[in-house]
This record gives sequence, C-alpha cells and structure tokens, in this order.
Amino acid sequence: MKSPFLNMIEEKMYSKRYAKSTIKAYISWVSAFIRFHSMRHPTTMGDNEVEQFLSYLVNQHNVAPNTQSQALNALCFLYKDIINVSLSVSLDFVKSKRHTKLPVVLTQDETTLLFKHCPVKHYVPCAMLYGSGLRLMEALRLRVQDIDFDYNCVRIWDGKGGKNRIVTLAIDLIPQLRTQIQMVNNYLERDLKNPHFSGVYMPYQLRKKFLNHNKNLGWQYLFPSYKLSIDPESKLLRRHHIDEKQVQRAVKQAADKAQITKHVTPHTLRHSFATHLLQSGADIRTVQAQLGHSDVRTTQIYTHVLQQGGNGVVSPFSRL
Repeated sequence: MKSPFLNMIEEKMYSKRYAKSTIKAYISWVSAFIRFHSMRHPTTMGDNEVEQFLSYLVNQHNVAPNTQSQALNALCFLYKDIINVSLSVSLDFVKSKRHTKLPVVLTQDETTLLFKHCPVKHYVPCAMLYGSGLRLMEALRLRVQDIDFDYNCVRIWDGKGGKNRIVTLAIDLIPQLRTQIQMVNNYLERDLKNPHFSGVYMPYQLRKKFLNHNKNLGWQYLFPSYKLSIDPESKLLRRHHIDEKQVQRAVKQAADKAQITKHVTPHTLRHSFATHLLQSGADIRTVQAQLGHSDVRTTQIYTHVLQQGGNGVVSPFSRL
C-alpha cells in the first residue's frame, strides 16, 4: 500500500496528463530514493542526496544511461512540481557509461515466420508495429479516426516527445483493420446501453473542445479492452485500450513457437521495420520521418546494423 505522500504524487501526475506507465515508473523511483536514504522525507533532502542516489545506481547496480536518466527525471519532477524547489542544473554524480546495445533485427523470413505464429487476437496490433514502425504505446493509443483509408496512412498524435507525425499504412492490413473497427463499433453499441458508461478517455483540452465526442466511434480506441474499467483519474466507467503486456506476451509466444532464438520484443518489430525499409532502398530521412526521430543520428543506428552484417564488410575468410 502506497503512502499518502506517494498517492499525492500519483494524483498530481494524473492531473498533469502523464502516461500511466510514466506515473508507475516515477513513483517507483521516488520510493527507491526515499528507501535509499533510510525513509527520510524528500523535503529534508536536496542536491547532495540526489547525487548520492544517482551515483549509487551506477556504482552498485550498473544501470544503463536511459535508466539513470529516468530516475533523474523522476526526482526533478518530485522537487520541481511537488516540493516546489528545483534541483541544481549542475548536479555532480557518476554518470552511466554502459554502451547502448545495437537493436535486434529480424530477417524478413523470420518476420514472416513470427506472424504465422502470432495469436489471432493480437495479430493486428502486432502487424501495425511492423507495418508502420510504431512504438507499442503509439499503436495501443490509436483511435479509430487515426486510420486514414483514403490516403493509406496512420496519424500518430502526441508520440514520444509530444510529437505528431503521419506514417505509412500497410495496404494488406486494410481488410483486417475494417473488421477491427466493426468490432469496436459493436463494443460501443453495447456500452451505450450501459447507463454508467462515461465514454472513452479524452485528453483534457479535447474533452473541453469536443463535448460528447467521447461516445463517437471515431474517438474510440482501435484496440479496446474486452471489458469496461474505472478510470483511475476520473473514477468514471470507461473502455480503455488493451494492456501492453498482452501484446508483449503475444510477441514472445510467437517468437518461441517460431523457434526464433533472438530476443524478440514488440520494439524488435519497429527495429525490423526501419532496417527493412533501408534495405529496400528508402533514404535515411524518410525512415527518420516514419520513426519520428528528432535527430537523424538516432536513425543511423540501423545503417550500422546493415553495414556490420552481410551487406557491409566482407570477411577475409571468404577469400581463402
């Protein structure tokens, strides 16, 4: 059971429209920070204690740079938004120097095999990860109206970094997406008969701008949960999207059944999308735009994968 202080932080983050996964991660880091300092209240601590904690994560647990950055972001939020005392911009702590791993990429044959073993129930969301290069939560947060059949594209709103973008839609998925939307409509018709149903969740500004649109088909999640649930922020009865863990399990099970020995996750399908696009002749800027990367250097990691594989340096062993 969380303390009243952690509950207050959670409520504050919900009010600021943070993602559920971010809230869970931040609460975990704040809790770990408090435990590390023998249950001292954060109001009695400051820069020195934060530096000690961040250094401890590297020295004792050898965490990756992204993990340490997330812990720092959580504590910056804690002090700036909860305690109202910002941390110093020049914190002095041991920074993680663990090397970033190269992305795991499936071959096209492996990808085909994976989808042959993908559960029918989760085939379409998994196919969207590879077919459009989406992040897992970008796919799960799609609304019905984000699929544009006229221009064969998908609109991604408020993606990582708060960016919007338009990505390609695999034409082969159109029949299955239309079937998916019909299923969503069936759910909606049933929900509207429930007097306690309060419509789908909508961000605060859209909630004010589009009154009553939360019960329109276009705003419903494309991949809805099979049951209604209580919105933790508003305490109202809604139909949320499916849980990301369902898709994660589906991908893992499909990889196991396909006997793929690589470590395969939903993000592997996004990596494979980018690599296969480059293999087919797409230029790096096009792939950058599809993935929603701010810096082309982030996208260039996929060119490194190609250059270090069969399309790159020829081994001298082959000349023997």
